[in-house]
Amino acid sequence: MTQVSATPTSKTPQRILIVKLRHHGDMLLTTPVINTLHQHYPDAEIDMLMYLETRDMLASHPALHQLFTIDRQWKKQGVRAHMAHEIRLVRQLMQRKYDLVINLADQWRSAIVTRCTGAPVRLGFDFPKRRGKIWPFCHTQLISTADHQTLHTVEQNLAILAPLHLQPLVSTATMSYAPQDRQVVDQLLLDNRVKIPFIVVQPTSRWFFKCWSEEKMAATFAALAAKGYPIVVTAGPDPRELEMVARILALCPEVNVISLAGKLTLRQLAALIDQAALFIGVDSVPMHMAAALQTPLVALFGPSKLTFWKPWQAKGEVIWAGDFGPLPDPDAIDTHTDQRYLDAIPTEVVIAAAERLLP
Repeated sequence: MTQVSATPTSKTPQRILIVKLRHHGDMLLTTPVINTLHQHYPDAEIDMLMYLETRDMLASHPALHQLFTIDRQWKKQGVRAHMAHEIRLVRQLMQRKYDLVINLADQWRSAIVTRCTGAPVRLGFDFPKRRGKIWPFCHTQLISTADHQTLHTVEQNLAILAPLHLQPLVSTATMSYAPQDRQVVDQLLLDNRVKIPFIVVQPTSRWFFKCWSEEKMAATFAALAAKGYPIVVTAGPDPRELEMVARILALCPEVNVISLAGKLTLRQLAALIDQAALFIGVDSVPMHMAAALQTPLVALFGPSKLTFWKPWQAKGEVIWAGDFGPLPDPDAIDTHTDQRYLDAIPTEVVIAAAERLLP
């Protein structure tokens, strides 16, 4: 562990900042850290610094006091405007006078912001790629990442709390949404005459190498719908995802499928998944949401790092394409490839898993 200038004090923190600058799924997997801090410091105000586009993931979390965001579009506004945004953000954080900052991120920006807060306790990870003088200077204590390769992302995140000696840790991930989100979803289900129990399927990911073929997904729709379950298909608003859903539906025109693809916010999607009898999906944000909501799930995985990214504490089954054929190293994947690595997974395996989990 890198030696740094200070260690946590015994003072109970009144204001805490958590920094995480990553994708949507990463944000959901920070919730055990939020939940642990809230359990042990119930009177503390816990804030979050995150990217603007991921705000919806945590906007309804009951333990968060204030969300600060970085808009990645700032840099497109020119140097002067960009710097003005950054300075304004840092000033806002300094005004909060944090007692504790938890920096879960690995970007230089996160370290500089952590230092600028002036918090007496600033925890970060001792990332090998950040060895040197500046990274330790920005934190008061760095926590080893030596065992991260064997830990799930949730466990990696929780490891940063070790110097605080908080026991027990709250390992449960949570996905929160507002009553209005539930109302919108209930109305959509009513309008589309969807009756409980129903199945939610998210066949898409922003990376198509994580997707199953349209033909196999359509065959799965047909088999499950034949057993009387309405199927609600969802997807992000990206045109490529919507085109994929359209191709699937064209392959099973007689099947009882209701498409809400591109029509839901993330929190509305959570409200939908929360009511479903079963969720079927690929390695994507909705899969993590289903796991956090404890909705039974069938998760299809290809060349992703299962140790890091399998659905955390999920009810259900994870089907890995590597059990049915060779897969490339996850670190060697061209993320823009059209290769469908999940196609090694047989349709009947997914259908059988779904039938085991359905009521």
